[in-house]
Amino acid sequence: MHMDLVSSIEHIIRTRRSVYPVMFSGEEISDEEIWEIIENARWAPTHRMTQPWRFKVFRKKALQRLSDHLGQHYKDHTPPEEQSGIKYRKITEKPLLSSCVIIICMKRDKDERLPEWEEIASVAMAVQNIWLGCTARGICGYWSTPSAILQARSFLQLEDDEKCLGMFYMGRPKQTEMSGKRDEISQKTSWFDI
Repeated sequence: MHMDLVSSIEHIIRTRRSVYPVMFSGEEISDEEIWEIIENARWAPTHRMTQPWRFKVFRKKALQRLSDHLGQHYKDHTPPEEQSGIKYRKITEKPLLSSCVIIICMKRDKDERLPEWEEIASVAMAVQNIWLGCTARGICGYWSTPSAILQARSFLQLEDDEKCLGMFYMGRPKQTEMSGKRDEISQKTSWFDI
């Protein structure tokens, strides 16, 4: 493999970050870019070719519907004495600050030929491909798992064998350079040579 390509891939992997909607610039992401990014998800590893990933893309006016759903869920599931106007505002503004929100779902293999965790792992790898595709294009994202979306079967029109695994907020960043921190890999790795 050409070393420039290796360096580029490694750079994309190592500069991927969780970037929250409040850090988005408001600049649009085109439908074509979104399709290309989702196409990357299709190439994630999938045991027995179950391809369990499913995506529901919210754009434009649909972002307001998503915001309304999240806000209503908060009001319906938070005791009145615990409700906060600040928290409500944060919950409802996140979709509206995003260029799009991709709802991440998993469709279970109908014959359940493999453990559910493998299909969840496959969906997670598909999301990583989305995230890396975003990073390569100067787009940022954030995978969020609020109960409001995990429990939104009716709102999302999920089939019986589908499960929501969260939502991926997407936007262009206000700031392009963001630092990251990880423990040294030597602290997480054991070698067995014999």
